[in-house]
Amino acid sequence: MKVIVIGCGRLGSDLAGRLSKCNHEVVVLDTLKDAFKNLPPDFHGRTVVGDAMDQDVLHRAGIENADAVAVVTTSDSLNAVVGKIARSFYKVKNVVVRNYDPRNRALLEVFDLQMVSSSVWGAQRLEEMIYHSELTTVFSAGNGEVEVYEVAVSEEWSGRKLGEMLLPGSVPVSLTRAGKAFIPTADTTLTHGDIVHLAATLEGIQAVRKCLTVSSKGEEAA
Repeated sequence: MKVIVIGCGRLGSDLAGRLSKCNHEVVVLDTLKDAFKNLPPDFHGRTVVGDAMDQDVLHRAGIENADAVAVVTTSDSLNAVVGKIARSFYKVKNVVVRNYDPRNRALLEVFDLQMVSSSVWGAQRLEEMIYHSELTTVFSAGNGEVEVYEVAVSEEWSGRKLGEMLLPGSVPVSLTRAGKAFIPTADTTLTHGDIVHLAATLEGIQAVRKCLTVSSKGEEAA
């Protein structure tokens, strides 16, 4: 796969290094030549110095034949414009842009671009780890608006219905019992040691955690 990474800061250089290790054809573009010092020693792609708004620079990077473009500079406005150009003008199928400042997310949303907000996602993950130390996140979608959580069924929940655990903002994905997985329903009876995977929003998993915590304390009968 041919990938262009625009912006060679910490995020861009790490991304380029990962793609390079997977033997993709990677081109890294940045306005500063010194930025390429951030690349790992084993990076084996190309580097291009120049302004991503310059058509000639994009041509040198090979945008006409790119399968994917990642625009990860620290300028949200630049990321939005270059991402839009890559997708609309050069018809690049897979364009992903970085949202650097959470206050500018609306700008990228206007351009209808696939984006990653590292600060928002990171803050939410930290919040979840503080709130939900007993729950494990195994998959995150978008910028963390919906995630899949792994819940180990405790003795207190053995014999109860899964539906008692399912609250607004959460849906079951799978249940693993004795090494075999299946898709459960709200009427599935839980057994101690079951592993339940739930897809949930932050609000949904907060409600689930509260439910689990109350049950573990034996307060559900109050």
